[in-house]
Order: sequence, then C-alpha cells, then structure tokens
Amino acid sequence: MTLLRRASQLCAAAALVLATTAQADAPKRDVAGSADHPVLQRFTGSVLAGYAQQDWAQTRFPDASGVSKTENDKFARPVTLEGKVTRLFYLSPLNKSPLEVFRNHQQALAAAGFKTVWQCENEAQGCAKAYFALDDGTRAKGMSWAEGDVPGATGDSRTSAWPLAMSITHDEGRMLVGTLSQGGRTLHLLLYTSMAANEYTRRAATYLEIVEPKAMPTGQVTVDAKALGQGLQAEGKVALAGLFFDTGKTEVKAESAAQLDQMVALLKAQPALKVFIVGHTDNVGSVDANLKLSQGRAQAVVAALTQRGIAAGRLVAHGNAGYAPVASNASEDGRARNRRVEMVLQ
Repeated sequence: MTLLRRASQLCAAAALVLATTAQADAPKRDVAGSADHPVLQRFTGSVLAGYAQQDWAQTRFPDASGVSKTENDKFARPVTLEGKVTRLFYLSPLNKSPLEVFRNHQQALAAAGFKTVWQCENEAQGCAKAYFALDDGTRAKGMSWAEGDVPGATGDSRTSAWPLAMSITHDEGRMLVGTLSQGGRTLHLLLYTSMAANEYTRRAATYLEIVEPKAMPTGQVTVDAKALGQGLQAEGKVALAGLFFDTGKTEVKAESAAQLDQMVALLKAQPALKVFIVGHTDNVGSVDANLKLSQGRAQAVVAALTQRGIAAGRLVAHGNAGYAPVASNASEDGRARNRRVEMVLQ
C-alpha cells in the first residue's frame, strides 16, 4: 500500500467518526495543569488542548537525514534523547491556516537562535512520511486532554465533529526539528503543524515536543542487604545508591535511613565482615575541598552505622575525592555517577 493511499484511507476513516451534540464544541480552556513551555509561547488565540511532562524520559527525533527513503513510517536515523520531556498539543483559532501557524512559530524560534537540524514543508520533502514516522499514538500516551472535540466548520457543525486527541494529520503537514541554546543548556525541539483532523475543520493543530537533556535522578533505589553481600563477594565493593547528601554538605540526610538499615542488616548477618566506607566526588572544585568533603561524608556514614549498633572497629572511613571516577566528568550524568559512597572489603 502506498503512503498516500494509506493517508487517504485514514482520513476517510476519521471522517466517519461523529461526536455527539454535547461534544461538538472545540475546547475553550487549556487542559488542567498545563502551561506553555518557557522557550516558546503559543500562536495567539490557540488553546493548549493536550499536555504531558515527564521529569526524565526517552524519546526519538529525526537527525539531519530526515525520513527514510526506502521505508515508510520511519525516520532515516532517529536520534535517541533523554531528559525532561514536555509534550504540548495546540488547537488554533478558526480559519488560521497551518502555514500561518507554522511560519509564526518558525520566526519566533529563529529570533531566539534556533538551529534547524531538519525540516520539511511538502510531500516532496517527506512531510507525509514524517507524519507517520512521528508515531503520534505512542507520543500521545500519558497526555491529558481538554474537554471538547474538533468541530466541522462547514455544514451542520452542531453534530459533525472529530476526536481532539492528537488530531494532527498529513494534510498541509510541516515539521521542524532542531536545537535551542538557553541559559547554558541545549534544548531539542520538534514542531509539527497540520490541519486539525481534516480540511473541513478549518483549524490548524500543532504538536510540540521539547527535550531538556539532564542527568537521570539517581539514588532512588536502595541496595538491599542481599545485593550488598553479592556485590562485595563478586567485586570487593558496592556503590550505595540510597545515601543522600545536600550539595557540598557531609550530613547524611534522613532519606538515607532505608539504605543504612540494609547495610546494618548485612553487617549483623556477617559478624566477621569489616569494610571501608569510601566517599567519592566529581571533579568540580579543588582537590583539597573534595578530599575534605568525601572524607566527611564517609565519616558521617560510619557514625550513622555505629549509632545503629555496628562496632566502630569494623568500619574505616576514607575520602577519595575524584581520584576514582566511574564515568567521564564532561557531562552532568557522568558527574552524578561519580558522586557516590561505596562499601569496600577490608
């Protein structure tokens, strides 16, 4: 089946979907809990009808090669991105064309220093393929939607309407993909604008996806006593994911209690076990400051364990600063991995 034939069939199927009279109005209010992303405001008069935001997730954007020339529904070489992902779906005012909406977004981004990685504006450039490659069903998962539908602008608009959720189409579709640097960070942005549902609505729909690369929040999983013992037996050391400290501080935070309890459980189960508690930092700051910080954190963990009944003679605190990284310090993700406390066999 050709791409255009498939697109025509989908449009025909969509046109058969009729909403009830009570649902035939376009949404009048933004979906609850939503907000424009700070880097790009909406087209004037548009309603933010769909919204989702994940503090850390994974998504895929096309690279400069765009869509595949040999496969339908595929980007040629999709780039995997991880970080804070914001997804927004806008429904434009009546009689605003997709071209007008797209150009306004394009100009606003250009003025802000946007760097285009890839774009398309017609079928020859791969826009229909880009629409199907976008996989809007997957990207819509987890999104919240405003009340309402996309009503027809001609004929009996009281009864003819189409579902609102992800109602972008291949009709007059245009895609823009690139990066925007703001405040020392580089954001990745994908914009797709088209007719909303079909030509009879006389409205544009815009899907916007913005990725803010960041380190995944770490330390969210406590390493239990069994895993601690296995790690020590296999490698002679184990990183303690559930120990928490404020930036630049040595005090063990209260949220570390679960991890400390598991360490105590292991040490009580193996009375002959003696360990080093070793603090590590990234390479930010001076070596002397990081030695002091890592030593202080190791000592704080030892103190917490002795307060829980472990003999002080079984524990030795040692600060290693940034001398034993487990990842490159060139990225925040690497630095986050290097900031750790380990239990090491004596």
